[in-house]
Amino acid sequence: MAKIRHNNYIDTVVEISRNASEKGVVDLYTEDDHFTGRHIKVNGQELCHFGTTGYLGLEQDIRIKKAAIDAIMRYGTQFPLSKTFISHSAYSELEEKLAKMYGYPVVVTKNSTLGHLGTIPTVVRDEDAIILDQQVHWSVQNSCQIARTRGIPVEMIKHNNMEMLEAKIKDLSSRADKVWYFADGVYSMYGDEAPIGRLKELSAKYPQLHLYYDDVHGMSWVGKNGTGYVISQYGELPQNVIVFTTLSKTFGASGATMVTANKDFYTRVKRFGGPLTFSAQLEPSSVAAAIASADIHLSDEIYDMQKELAEKVAFCNECLAKTDLPLIEENNCPVFYIGTGAPAVGYNFVKKLMDAGFYVNMGVFPAVAVKRTGVRFTVSRHNEKEDIKALVDAMSRLYPIALAEESTTKNQVRKIFGLPLLKETPPAPLAIPDSLRIEVYERPDELPAGEWDEIFKGRNVFDYAGLQFLEKAFGDSEVPEHQWDFRFVLIRDMTDKIVLATFLTKTLWKDDMLAPASVSMALEKKRITDPLHHSSQVLAMGSLFTEGDHLYLDQEHPDKEAILDLFFQTLTRMDEELQPDVIALRDFTFANDFLKAHCDGQGFVKAALPDSCVMEDLSWSTQDEYLEGLSSKSRKHFRQDIEKYADRVQVEISDVLSAPELEKAYALYRNVWDKNFDMNTFAYPKSIFEVMNTDPNWEFIKMFPAGIEKRPGQMIGVMFSYKNTGTTYVPSLIGLDYDYSDEFSVYRQMLFQTVLRAHALGFKRIDFGFSASFEKRKVGAESIQKIAYIQAKDNFAMEMMEVVQNETTAS
Repeated sequence: MAKIRHNNYIDTVVEISRNASEKGVVDLYTEDDHFTGRHIKVNGQELCHFGTTGYLGLEQDIRIKKAAIDAIMRYGTQFPLSKTFISHSAYSELEEKLAKMYGYPVVVTKNSTLGHLGTIPTVVRDEDAIILDQQVHWSVQNSCQIARTRGIPVEMIKHNNMEMLEAKIKDLSSRADKVWYFADGVYSMYGDEAPIGRLKELSAKYPQLHLYYDDVHGMSWVGKNGTGYVISQYGELPQNVIVFTTLSKTFGASGATMVTANKDFYTRVKRFGGPLTFSAQLEPSSVAAAIASADIHLSDEIYDMQKELAEKVAFCNECLAKTDLPLIEENNCPVFYIGTGAPAVGYNFVKKLMDAGFYVNMGVFPAVAVKRTGVRFTVSRHNEKEDIKALVDAMSRLYPIALAEESTTKNQVRKIFGLPLLKETPPAPLAIPDSLRIEVYERPDELPAGEWDEIFKGRNVFDYAGLQFLEKAFGDSEVPEHQWDFRFVLIRDMTDKIVLATFLTKTLWKDDMLAPASVSMALEKKRITDPLHHSSQVLAMGSLFTEGDHLYLDQEHPDKEAILDLFFQTLTRMDEELQPDVIALRDFTFANDFLKAHCDGQGFVKAALPDSCVMEDLSWSTQDEYLEGLSSKSRKHFRQDIEKYADRVQVEISDVLSAPELEKAYALYRNVWDKNFDMNTFAYPKSIFEVMNTDPNWEFIKMFPAGIEKRPGQMIGVMFSYKNTGTTYVPSLIGLDYDYSDEFSVYRQMLFQTVLRAHALGFKRIDFGFSASFEKRKVGAESIQKIAYIQAKDNFAMEMMEVVQNETTAS
């Protein structure tokens, strides 16, 4: 999947949050004057509370509350001093009780985020390596950035993929002292668990493996003395394990703990744990509350509480089992996740549940992939069984309504999450208004050529003749990265007028296609032996060979919204049929963002594309007049970088290349591809150029040094140009001999010769396409910001690109 730039990523998170806020499902405030844990009041309505992370309800325990109040009265609201120098009176008692709970001395931290920041850079040494589970908590991943700046390798695996983990361990073992794997004990979204049994086996097989667990969601509700899921699975902690647990959430107080049997790890963090040394210590009230909770955890009462919660969790599972709700993970954890797929379904479903009297959370991007939005609810001891049954009954009743209102089916959601499908039923027919009809074709020769060209003539290489070229060049390729599957979509109104038209292509994209060049350079080294490394099947509007306005929509049509609804329904059907990893709707301008409202609800994330370059005015008569049309800065560049080299080259135009010329032209193209990582695509095979060479709509601008015989071997540049219906000249690809770049300024000369050729042929515009905007502006092109909407089934590719980018930046 295309890399989402960091600023664009933040914009996306903010935009999704804004959408959720507008739907009334986030940015809420309670209106209670006191809490019981069972209900909360929102917007004047009392709701059954199924959103807490205090699964045992200890935050409402009177003993813990009284202890906190008493500590404030005795010690004040805070003890503002670093714990390295001196701790307030209650700290030693807390540490003693926690050591008794766990059976090991513990490091108490202000919270788990600061704890990770203090621990990870301290215990992971420069000669070590790190592997992150894709879904390990953000606070852990963020803390590993510090280790990366020291040159420590940081890799990532797909969630709980032990085969991928073992492969990474093998790869890193030869160059690392310790290989650290970072995981959650219980994951916060789906409530699924780390495969500790398998991790034990890997630890026995690979002594270098060290394990670091964030188990804050596994704390208290399970394990001896409520010490959590991870420790319950180990019993006695091995020397290669560190566990982070919490004093907040289910524990009912504040703070976090680092637990390990390894004395060296403990001592290093205790003596100097970064922010643990320089930050303020826990407030006296928090320490006292934690002591009171520790007393409960050290008593048999904790097991009664665990049993009571376990019975309610089991009851919830029983209730859910009687429905066809898509529960993503069924286990004994108090966290439940019902998949909705698209955010629009999630917003709709959560709002309906709130209207019915139930407060639940949403799982949204970036915590989950946008397309894997869902409803996350939790069961606590505060909830009564009648509350649980009422919630499940309401969900079972309202879920299909929310799906139907958003034109989604149960099986569509199940496919997204990889769940077993319900009994096979014929797919619901498309909801096509009587005023519209849709046509979907798989080959360009099925299209009405005249109508297509009436809409798309002059647009890059996808007028009707351009589509025929693409079909011939890519339609029957046996090479995986060039196997293109086309879909052409036409929507007509009741007068038979085309009101929407586009085409889409399913093919392989490199996940780093739009990543920084440093990322692509790193990945290309691995592609020497694994050519398809980090690539994904993408169903994209247009194709990798084309650029521009691939979607035509009659913006003035009174049924515009219905037309778009029908298009997105059709897109969903294509998704089910072709099963791509990613859908990309692309090449829109910020000013022409008419898909935004539909994309927001369908799980599409906005991503910035490289600027596109066009030259709209070729009406000048002479070169002087052309130069006058350039900006003063561009005229200066022209004289310095182009004009003074013009007499050093000679140009020849060919409709067809000879076999030796084609061989040389292809070699020059590969020169450019080998060096161009700004938009990293798979290199086109020579067969594509052979098809191009037989197509009358293509021509070739060849460049040679001046004063020599123009032989194929002397060619130093070539522009592969498409002539679109006498309207638009499209220099699609270029080939260069970099040995002559300084002597002849070959690239800039080729751009200038392209302008001259397009003008000589009487074309109205030049479509220069993506990348090299600075150079293209020198010859008079205008750069236009473009965006895409990306819908990914999984965040792994995007997150992996972030890991690689940080790795290359650090090195």
